[in-house]
Amino acid sequence: MPGNEIAGAAALVTGASRGFGSGIATALSKAGANVVGATPLPRPVQHHTWQTFSRNWDVDVAHVFHWVREALLAPRAPGSVVITLSSGAALRGSPLSGGYAGAKAAIRFLTAYAAEESQRAALGIRFVSVLPQLTPATALGAVFAAAYAARQGADASPSAGGPPLTPEQVGQAIVDLTGPAWDQDAYLITAAGLRPLP
Repeated sequence: MPGNEIAGAAALVTGASRGFGSGIATALSKAGANVVGATPLPRPVQHHTWQTFSRNWDVDVAHVFHWVREALLAPRAPGSVVITLSSGAALRGSPLSGGYAGAKAAIRFLTAYAAEESQRAALGIRFVSVLPQLTPATALGAVFAAAYAARQGADASPSAGGPPLTPEQVGQAIVDLTGPAWDQDAYLITAAGLRPLP
């Protein structure tokens, strides 16, 4: 597509902070597109529009839906593991989460549905949903930690609530989950490690 067709268009890129996503976001931006990520807005429901509330449904849930669907239809080789990223917000939600917590809960459900279909069809594909705990160690987590602290009239210090979960810990947890010892279809990740969810 010629650059002049992109100029001024809005481009929504997930994972734009590194890797392929970063390269795509940079190229689209250089071509004149207005590049945005799918960052949820930490505000009460009455301060959302349907567009801001549903942003994570349109991006996060949509891409997980397409990914698990294709993994089942292709299908992936027996022994394959498909890991989706939900959120600890899916467990209890929050008045500030807008559509984020619901979207992340839907990701957990979709992953469980895919796991059941894999089992029914004897595909041998494991589907696992990972729910990282809120952490101020990431840009998104820092925004939400500050918003929750402000709402409660508290300080958003990183040490409040124990040691923060780091991106490195999440990365290692994902690597660990590819091993056969992990047989549940959902895990919470905290700084203390992985915990299976019922």
